[in-house]
Amino acid sequence: MIYENYDPYFPDQPVVDQYLPIWANLPAFRAKPAFIWAESGSSDVTKSSILTYEQLNNSVQSISSQLLLPPFQRGDTVVILCSPGLELVEVIFGCQRSGLLAVPIFPPKLSFTENDCHHLVRVLTQTKPKAAIAHSDYITHVRTYISSKSSTDNQLCKLLQNIHWISTNELKDKKMSTGLSLSTYNGCKQDEVYLIQYTSGATGVPKPVLVTSGAAAHNVRVARKAYELHPNSVITSWLPQYHDCGLTFLLLTIVSGATTVLTSPSAFISRPRLWLELITEFKATCTPVPSFTLPLVVKRGGIDKGNIPINLQSMENLIIINEPIYKGLVDEFVQEFRSFGLNPFSISPSYGLAENCTFVSTAWRSGSNVNQFPIYKHLLPSARLDASSRGEKEDIEIVIVNGETCEPVVDGVEGEIWISSASNCSGYLGQPSQTRKIFQGRLKNKASQCFVRTGDRGVVKGEERFLFVTGRSSDVIELEESCLAAFKVAERTIAVVAEMQRSEEKIGVLRTLGKNIRKAVKKEENVEVGMVVIVKSGNVPKTTSGKIQRWLAKDKLLGGKMNVVLQMTFKDNESEGNTRGQVIKENTIHPPFVSSL
Repeated sequence: MIYENYDPYFPDQPVVDQYLPIWANLPAFRAKPAFIWAESGSSDVTKSSILTYEQLNNSVQSISSQLLLPPFQRGDTVVILCSPGLELVEVIFGCQRSGLLAVPIFPPKLSFTENDCHHLVRVLTQTKPKAAIAHSDYITHVRTYISSKSSTDNQLCKLLQNIHWISTNELKDKKMSTGLSLSTYNGCKQDEVYLIQYTSGATGVPKPVLVTSGAAAHNVRVARKAYELHPNSVITSWLPQYHDCGLTFLLLTIVSGATTVLTSPSAFISRPRLWLELITEFKATCTPVPSFTLPLVVKRGGIDKGNIPINLQSMENLIIINEPIYKGLVDEFVQEFRSFGLNPFSISPSYGLAENCTFVSTAWRSGSNVNQFPIYKHLLPSARLDASSRGEKEDIEIVIVNGETCEPVVDGVEGEIWISSASNCSGYLGQPSQTRKIFQGRLKNKASQCFVRTGDRGVVKGEERFLFVTGRSSDVIELEESCLAAFKVAERTIAVVAEMQRSEEKIGVLRTLGKNIRKAVKKEENVEVGMVVIVKSGNVPKTTSGKIQRWLAKDKLLGGKMNVVLQMTFKDNESEGNTRGQVIKENTIHPPFVSSL
């Protein structure tokens, strides 16, 4: 059943925040949970906090009233440094209702070491915020850090000193007027930038994407329609709430009138079974997860442990993000959890990126079985582009283009994925040349709207025009495992960095592993690997949602900042039988070796 426009007396709103007071004033929704925050114990869920639609709306109105007082003016930029939780949700919506430009980021560790604060320095330098919102304890630590620095040349200190700090405790304790007229709205308008969303940093240095209120509202409405979400939907998410899919599902919750159960990424990584328990306990119908989640839960899910028996029968949309999506990993997960009630019809391979707010497409349709999806190079599709053939209007136009000639390619030919929709973001903050290059793509010899050039490669196959996302540019090899990074380290040398998951002291075992990695890449990608580097656990950098940061992995490797256990180099076209791996350094920080390539 399609639930889009399920109530003709409830028209869609121009911005997401305007849905909130409507829900909060409906008798059936006042006490309905909008968000539930679940805490994790050692063996099961121990505690949860609830924020109803009425409570959320009142809190957002109170916060926005305070943020409209001096020294603030409408349009000022505010950095949000709140830990994951319900407070973060309230502050994000409060900023939108007050007309402020919000920049939510993960708060760095209170030690403020150089490695922890690179992104904070980047954000403060690029966005030039007037204020920062954080918990009072965090602000106390910031001020202690500033006062303890004897040198006035410290860049971070200067940046932190120039910011007006606002405590979430004060925002929550002060109760301002909660009256809001439904006929007038003074928050961020459709065409106004309300959010700076940083890209994940998986393929390059995180970039500040400018998101308008109208683009965000369009994006979650399209996602609501695609996944058939409605007020009876129950979503569970452990994704970071600061950007991309984690942030989008906060908005999607409000647009759908649904309930979302939240927990933190660290809680999931520490105990992956928590995700399964939340689905079971709250009878979740929808959950978005990165593709690496599936093998992680199969290996470390602790199915037979814990006090809550796992039951996944309620799941209707298991949304898999992060491309490429390999069928083998999905099949393994479905086989493992089918006996726990998981329905193969719930598997929803999807595609998205920050430059289009987040959501782009999904191959899922009601009644679709993952085993019925076509396969291309071991991949599952992430979209069906057959809407126009059925006489339907496409909410988001996807075209496969020859990146050099800017001409569309025929189905069956790989090219760059271009996207055009009302969800397209406005550009990158302070980067006009990159904005023109990425956000103003034009098809050759065609009078068309602007397209976002995604940098992702894809191919369209079959009568239903399934889209397969095959990877990024030629200098990146996509690997199935969640702790492998591959990239060029010289003009003709491809390196693969593999992170150990457990201690292994037998060099013979490590050599065999290195040879097998090289052999697998040759078989699957037809690419010769010139170097395999095995590093200790925790050395391959990842984003907060678990994506491999290949650019940073490459930088750390070339800079000698990885704890290398074994490095193997190979000659060009060296056969498997003649492979010679060499232990350069064992269990030490590897020195720079660029000159040896």
